[in-house]
Amino acid sequence: NETAWAALADALQPLHAATGARYGWPEDHAFGAVEIVNAPADNWPEFWAGHRLTGPATGLPAALRHRLDRLVPRLPDLIPQAPPPALLHGDLWGGNVLLPAPDRAVLIAPACYYGDRRVDLAMLSFFADPPQAFLKATGTAEADWPPICAVYQLWPALVHLRLFGERYLQSVAQRLEILGV
Repeated sequence: NETAWAALADALQPLHAATGARYGWPEDHAFGAVEIVNAPADNWPEFWAGHRLTGPATGLPAALRHRLDRLVPRLPDLIPQAPPPALLHGDLWGGNVLLPAPDRAVLIAPACYYGDRRVDLAMLSFFADPPQAFLKATGTAEADWPPICAVYQLWPALVHLRLFGERYLQSVAQRLEILGV
C-alpha cells in the first residue's frame, strides 16, 4: 500500500544520506556460495564492472558472457561516473523490509557497502513494482532510470543465476537486451 511505500522511502533516506570516502566496504560478503567483493575503489564504473558484474558471471554460457563483456566498456556511458558513495543496504528486497506499523519500515539483513544509492532501488525493483510516488520520493523517476536500473539489476540476476540455476538466464538476457548487447 502507499503508506508502506512512503515508510520505506523514509527509511531509506537517512541510510542513503550517509556517505563514505570511497566505493566499497572494508569487508567482503557472500550470498550463499557467491562471493561479494567489496574492495574499496575510487571509480564507480570500474567498481561495478569488477566487483559486481564480472565476479558473479562465472559459469555463464559463452554467448551470454560475450554479451556481458561487450557491456563492461560501455558502463561509463550508462551509469554515473562519480555518484556520491551512499551507504547501501546491499540486499534490498521485500523480505528484508519489516513493517512493524503501517507507517514505519525497518530494514534488516544488510550487506552494506558504499555506492550509487540507486543500486538499492534497482534491487528492490527486481522483485517488486514500486508505485510512481515511491519512485519520485527516492529520485528514481528520472529519465535516465531505465538503463541505470537494467545495469544495476544485472547483478542480482547474475547472483540468482549462480544460486538458483538456469531459470534466471532469461532475466540476465532480458537486461542485456534492454542495454543493447
